[in-house]
Amino acid sequence: MSLPSDPLSVLRRRVAQALPGVAPGVWLRAYRQGDLLCEVAEGEVARFYDLASVTKVVFTQQALMRAFDQGVWHLDSRVGDFLIGHTHGAVRLTELMTHTSGITWWKPFYETMPRDIDRRARWRWLADRLSESECVPDGRAVYSDLGIMLLGFVLEAMHGTDLLSIWNRLRSDAYGRTTLAFHPDNLPAHDRAEYAPTEDCPWRGHRLQGEVHDDNTWALGGVSTHAGLFGSIDDLSAFGLMLRSQVLGLPGSAVRPEVVQAFARRAIDAAQGDWALGFMLPSASGASCGRYFSAQSIGHTGFTGTSVWFDPVNDLLVSILSNRVALGRENRAFIELRPKLHDWVCELFCPELPCLR
Repeated sequence: MSLPSDPLSVLRRRVAQALPGVAPGVWLRAYRQGDLLCEVAEGEVARFYDLASVTKVVFTQQALMRAFDQGVWHLDSRVGDFLIGHTHGAVRLTELMTHTSGITWWKPFYETMPRDIDRRARWRWLADRLSESECVPDGRAVYSDLGIMLLGFVLEAMHGTDLLSIWNRLRSDAYGRTTLAFHPDNLPAHDRAEYAPTEDCPWRGHRLQGEVHDDNTWALGGVSTHAGLFGSIDDLSAFGLMLRSQVLGLPGSAVRPEVVQAFARRAIDAAQGDWALGFMLPSASGASCGRYFSAQSIGHTGFTGTSVWFDPVNDLLVSILSNRVALGRENRAFIELRPKLHDWVCELFCPELPCLR
């Protein structure tokens, strides 16, 4: 397969033609072997986006992986090792990271969570609700926000401090100069106009812009392990490049390469699901990273229309930001567009990939 004379123009045209009815805008950036390959910002784009569940890898997975590298826990560690007497004490941390614990996948905590108490008190309220949640493992991976929330309490016990302090330490140590941020008490760090709007929310009674879209995270006060981070394309790409350095064992990684590589490998049987320790893996069909990313690729998606995927075999990184939920949270057209975006990058800019020959 040969390159078109102007692949960037072709990609821009394809993205622009695909956007109507799918998302207000898309910002995509790709790197090959650590060098910028292409960047496209089409439609209505903004400086900052709600990263949604990409928070799980930017914050939670990184925090747990670093704690593992420091010997704080091991692969057989259980919830009860850190939360003494917890109802789900027998659950392994790895089961929470691979979504195989059997804990209920989601509950509308925001409907009953008290609003007249502060953020820390709401988090304590959540602890009781998680303890009461059903946990019935059946051998399958069932994506669970509640499992990742439970890991938040484990992280606090590991570090002896609250989630926001853990994030601020990680942010300083790992990300340096970055605008990645939680918005405590749902107060944006910058002018609201700089954020991509997500939804005219009926139960919150206003347009969400710079406030986390995830219902439960918003009710918790904007800080959680499963959602809540905001960032720019620079921020998300910098995370992806840091992940690349970690996986490839390049100098400067604060985590030992063998630890990162262990966390990035398939952690459960393919019949159970497609998970490494905290990272999504490409599914055999319909992978969100498209048809050409290798089976060793790792990444994560976000409900708002965000994603980051790194393929260590082809040394290819693609970061995507969008606010597809601005057209309605039931709008699922972006699920079909996202893999095409990855495919177009490969076809237009990487024709030498073995899978394209």
